[in-house]
Amino acid sequence: MANALGADLLRVEQADINMLSAYDLIGFGSGVYFGKYHKSLLELIDRLPVLENKKAFIFSTSGIRKIQFIHDFHKPLKERLLKKGFNIIGEFSCRGFDTYGASKIIGGIKKGRPNEKDLNQAENFARVLKDRK
Repeated sequence: MANALGADLLRVEQADINMLSAYDLIGFGSGVYFGKYHKSLLELIDRLPVLENKKAFIFSTSGIRKIQFIHDFHKPLKERLLKKGFNIIGEFSCRGFDTYGASKIIGGIKKGRPNEKDLNQAENFARVLKDRK
């Protein structure tokens, strides 16, 4: 996604809260752990000041599929970002290798994910976002 957008790619610990205000579009994402985004990402968002009219997108990988009203792990992240004044212009999710719970016994689920097809879909998603910037 970063390549398709020509964007900087930062880990949470590299993100300076003040520098984020300089970006026109900010992506927030991580793997999903026990149905939730990584704690460090949520803590970063909680520390952010309100940034009115700032565009953002959400992305994730998870062992199970995101299902809007049943298992929508993007919802809490989206709500936090909306409270901080962000305009969410897109969401992307794909499967990722997972060793949670009983799946650990069999060596995990979704081995090899994200795969080349997932990465191509992520890149295409980013290209569409670039047009919305």
